[in-house]
Amino acid sequence: MVEVVSSRPIRPELRERYESEGWWTAETLGALLSDALAAQPQSTFRVHSNIRPYTGTFRDVERVARRLAAGLQTRGVGPGDFVAFQLPNWMEAAATFWASTLLGAVVVPIVGLVATDEPSREQNVHGFDDLLAHAPLLGTLDTDPSNPALIAFTSGTTRDPKGVVHSHQTLGCEIRQLNAGHPKHPAGQVTALPVGHFIGMLGGLLCPVLEGVPIHLCDAWDPSLVLKLMTQEGVGFGGGPAYFITSLLDHPDFTEDHLQHMRYLGLGGSAIPITVTRRLTDLGLVVTRSYGSTEHPSITGSSPTAAEDKRLLTDGAARSGVEVRLASDGEILSRGPDLCLGYLDSELSAKAFDDDGWYHTGDIGVLDEDGYLTITDRKSDVIIRGGENISAIEVEEALLAMPEVAEAVVVAAPDERFGERVVAVLRIRPGSQLPSRDRVREHFQAAGLARQKWPEDLREVDDYPRTPSGKVQKYLVRQQVRSSQ
Repeated sequence: MVEVVSSRPIRPELRERYESEGWWTAETLGALLSDALAAQPQSTFRVHSNIRPYTGTFRDVERVARRLAAGLQTRGVGPGDFVAFQLPNWMEAAATFWASTLLGAVVVPIVGLVATDEPSREQNVHGFDDLLAHAPLLGTLDTDPSNPALIAFTSGTTRDPKGVVHSHQTLGCEIRQLNAGHPKHPAGQVTALPVGHFIGMLGGLLCPVLEGVPIHLCDAWDPSLVLKLMTQEGVGFGGGPAYFITSLLDHPDFTEDHLQHMRYLGLGGSAIPITVTRRLTDLGLVVTRSYGSTEHPSITGSSPTAAEDKRLLTDGAARSGVEVRLASDGEILSRGPDLCLGYLDSELSAKAFDDDGWYHTGDIGVLDEDGYLTITDRKSDVIIRGGENISAIEVEEALLAMPEVAEAVVVAAPDERFGERVVAVLRIRPGSQLPSRDRVREHFQAAGLARQKWPEDLREVDDYPRTPSGKVQKYLVRQQVRSSQ
C-alpha cells in the first residue's frame, strides 16, 4: 500500500456536519457500487464503437469485474493500492474501474488510448484475459471510507494536469449530488466524454448504476452516431460542454425529432455562451448551467424548475451542503462535502486550500442578491490593458453574437504601449468568412462595449487544441498567439 497524504485541513466541525447531515457515510465506493449492481442486474450496458463494440448487462460486466478483481488480488492488489488504467470508453474500462473499487484500491484513470498489441516477452506484463482466469471475487474488501479512492487528473485547459485526490466519502457525495440535480432518462443517456476524465467517469461508470438506468458509452465524439442512437434506440442526451451541443444542432442529420431525447440539458465543463443557451431555449429545451471542477465537482447549479433568467444567465446557486463566497478580488472560494482531499503535490495543496478549508478556485465571479453565481473569468484569462482588467469571456460572448462566428477564444498578447492587447482567435461557420476589423468594430459599438474591449487582432483557425473531452486548451492558444508575434 502506498500512502497518499493530503495537506488540506478538514476542520473537525465540518467533518461532524457532513457526517451528521448524511453527506459522508460509512459506505465505501465499492460497497455502494456492489449494492447498486445487485439491484439492477439486467440493466443494459452497451459500447457503441467501430473498434470494440459490446452489448451486455450490468451483471455481465460485473462478472468480468469480479474475476479481474480476483486476478489483481492474487497479484497483491488490495485496499489503498494504486490501479492505473488507460482505456477508451470500452467495457474493459468499466470492468477495471469496478474491480478496483471492489478491492478498495485507489483508482487512477488516465485519459488516452491503449495499445492493443501483445506485450513483448521481456515485459513483466499480464494480459487482460490472464487476469480473468480466477473465480470471481465475492463481496468487497473493507477500507476506511475517508481514505483516498480516486486520483483524477485535471483536464489541462489552463496548465499541466494536476493529480486530484478524492475519498470514498467525497465521491459518494458527488454521485448523490449529480443524480439529484438532473432528470433521468429511462433509456439511459449517451456518455462520450472519456471515462479517464472525472466527469466522464462519474457519468459513464457510476451515476447510471446508482440510478438504475442503462449505460451507453461511445469511444469517440461522433454527432451522427449520437443522433442515430436517439432516434433509433430512444437513448437520451443530457448535456455537457457547449461544443458537444452545438455540434449536434449544426449537424446535417439533426431534426426536430431529436429534441424529445434532449429535453433537459445541463451545460458545464467549459464557458457557456449565452447565445447557446438562448438558442436551445428557443428550441423548447430546458437548459440549466452548473459550475464545478475536478477539485470541487458540484459547486453551483440550477434546477430545471428555476426561473429562466437564473438558469440561462447564471451558473446557479450553491449546491446542497456547499458554501460559496468571494474574496476581495472577486475570486470564488468554495468548500463542501464533495471537495477533494487535496493534490498529490503538497505545494499545490498549500496554495489552493486555506486553513479554514476553503478552496481557491482561480475563477472570478459575481453573486447576485439571490445567491446565484456568474463566472466572469479565470484569473489567468483576465487581460490587463493599460491597467484596466478586461474579461475575455465578455469579449467572447460579444463575438459569438456575430452570425459568422462558430467559436471564439480571446487571449492577451504583449503590447509595447498598453502591456497587453485583446486578440480574438475565431472558428468561422462553414460558408462564411472571417469578419473584417471594421465589421467587428461596428458590432462592438452597437453592442455598447467600451473601446478598450474591442479586439485589436483577428485570427482564424480551423479548430483549437482541445482536451479529449472537447475543452479548448486556452493556454496553448495563448502560447501560439505569443509565439507568432
